[in-house]
Amino acid sequence: MIGLKVKTVNETKKVANKAKQASITSLSHAGGAIRLTASRSIKSRKGPAPPGHPPHTHTRRLPKAIQYAVEPRRQVVVIGPNVQHFGTAGAAHEFGGRFRGAYYEKRPFMRPALEKIKSRLPAFWRNSIRR
Repeated sequence: MIGLKVKTVNETKKVANKAKQASITSLSHAGGAIRLTASRSIKSRKGPAPPGHPPHTHTRRLPKAIQYAVEPRRQVVVIGPNVQHFGTAGAAHEFGGRFRGAYYEKRPFMRPALEKIKSRLPAFWRNSIRR
């Protein structure tokens, strides 16, 4: 007969905390990638962009206004034009609608940015939990 003693250590809280931190970091990387893709899709051109394509910029204000923020408690990332810097013109471009009395056709730039990098998103979480 062989004697054997086993000692176990419960580290579930440690693993859960590491997973939460890794998720926050991964969300930040994903937000940055989407922000960069969206801002690069907005080209400096004269005149309006054709409906259905990202808007043109004349001042570079819209691409500079696109920001992202991670909400750690809710484990979400919010990405889009900062209303304080750019007003609601970004929403008028993205979804179509009225802005300052003029009607804007849909010229989405955020959703296409998400669609463009959607296949890369799982890689941000791959191997993100480490000792």
